[in-house]
Amino acid sequence: MTENPLKQRTRALIFIRALFITLLLGSAYIFRAEYFYAYPKVMSYLIAFLYVLTIIYSLIAGRVKNLFLFAYSQLSLDAVAEVVLIYITGGIESWFSFTMILTVLSSSIVVDKKAGYIIASLSSILYVIMLNIQFYGLIPAPFDPPTIEKGFLFNSSIHIISFYLTAYLGGSLSDRLEKTVQKLEQQDTQLKDLELFNIKVIESLPSGLFTAGTSGETLIFNRAAEKITGVKREAVIGRHIGTVLPFLRDSLTEGRYDEFVKNSSGEIKTISINISALKDINERKTGVIGVFQDITQLRKLEAEIKQKEKLAAIGELSSNIAHEIRNPLASMKGSIEMMRDEKIPTVHREKLMLIALQEMERLNMIVTDFLTYSSPKPLEIQKTDIHLLLDETLSLLKNISIDRGDISIDRNFSGRLYIRCDPQKIRQVFWNLGINAVEAMKGGGQLTVGTEVIDDTVIITFTDTGVGIKTSDTDRIFYPFFTTKIRGTGLGLSIAYRIIEEHRGIISVSSLPGIKTIFRIILKKDYGEL
Repeated sequence: MTENPLKQRTRALIFIRALFITLLLGSAYIFRAEYFYAYPKVMSYLIAFLYVLTIIYSLIAGRVKNLFLFAYSQLSLDAVAEVVLIYITGGIESWFSFTMILTVLSSSIVVDKKAGYIIASLSSILYVIMLNIQFYGLIPAPFDPPTIEKGFLFNSSIHIISFYLTAYLGGSLSDRLEKTVQKLEQQDTQLKDLELFNIKVIESLPSGLFTAGTSGETLIFNRAAEKITGVKREAVIGRHIGTVLPFLRDSLTEGRYDEFVKNSSGEIKTISINISALKDINERKTGVIGVFQDITQLRKLEAEIKQKEKLAAIGELSSNIAHEIRNPLASMKGSIEMMRDEKIPTVHREKLMLIALQEMERLNMIVTDFLTYSSPKPLEIQKTDIHLLLDETLSLLKNISIDRGDISIDRNFSGRLYIRCDPQKIRQVFWNLGINAVEAMKGGGQLTVGTEVIDDTVIITFTDTGVGIKTSDTDRIFYPFFTTKIRGTGLGLSIAYRIIEEHRGIISVSSLPGIKTIFRIILKKDYGEL
């Protein structure tokens, strides 16, 4: 429990008084007081009396209940003792009149501003009485004859002004000091509350949290960190954080990553940790702060979900393959069975043979596209002129579009544009997107192909004015075997998506049904990841 401030200041006053008396007594003997003091024996009695008073003050200081009365009593007796000291050391000519100023100053500091004025008033009255006693010779106290009545009056005025001025200055200083102390106490309380709040927040976090100094010594290790690692904070605080998180033993690299740790039970856990710099108010790095979570169960669930998704995808893909293969096989079977009938005319037999051959070709195309999608060849990266690939593709499309009505093809690019890619695979992407656009404009339309360069990124767009894509189908347009065409494998866009993905690029589609559809391909010039 904090001691009363007034009691502390009162104890300090007793100590300072004892020190002052000791120095006064010592100087009396060192400098032979009989040459300086008119009454050396009285001086010794006074010092002894003050010593006794100081001892009494010390003994009762801890038992006094009314501290203000105790302080006023001390200061008042000090003022009386100082007047006696001044009188026996020459009165108006004494060197010790400054002691009364010290008492006035002490009263302002020890008690309050009001006490300073009270003791200043008491000191003024006592000092004036003492000078009058000396001037009128009521008690023997010789003084220099030239010191006339005006000198006594001037001396009294100077001392009275000094007492009150000291009371004012000391009181102002005491008030400011008191306000400063109150503010400091308030801030200290706020800091303690804030510290307690921070501790509660840190301890309540569901994530593990630690802070470490620049050399790696652990400063904070919260309850969640104890639970995840199985290590008590007492065993970690002050030691290198690498003792509990081994992957931090060599360096405290900032960033986010997943690591494995073995807890005290020998169980291997996967944790996701984020380490960042810990800085002071001047933005100087003082250490690191790490926040981590136990994601062991999350990783297991993710693995299970991925496995289920993989099995579901395999099942869906198998179903789609079976469906796509069954249709041409059914047509082939029907044609062959009808051809077994010898009564069928030769003309019909040839038509059935043509159907069988077409279905065989279709079946071969399905298998070829599926192999291309499922077993892609490694990329052969080389410097390629994208505009040249687009020109070749659009020239082939122009020949096909002649038979499909009024379709115009516009080139929104010129010159040369080189990037690093696999030219054969990128050509296949352009062909797939182009043939899709032409087939979507059965009654005619316009296909616009353009390129745009932004920094080191190339954007290639295929825009057609065909039937468009339904909003509900936009998210599935790149799925294997998804198609809205009567005849088609549904692998063209899937293959395009796979190729662009292999090039670390992005392919996307936006469509306004009946108005236009835009396919965008975004690639890095230097085969870099976006």
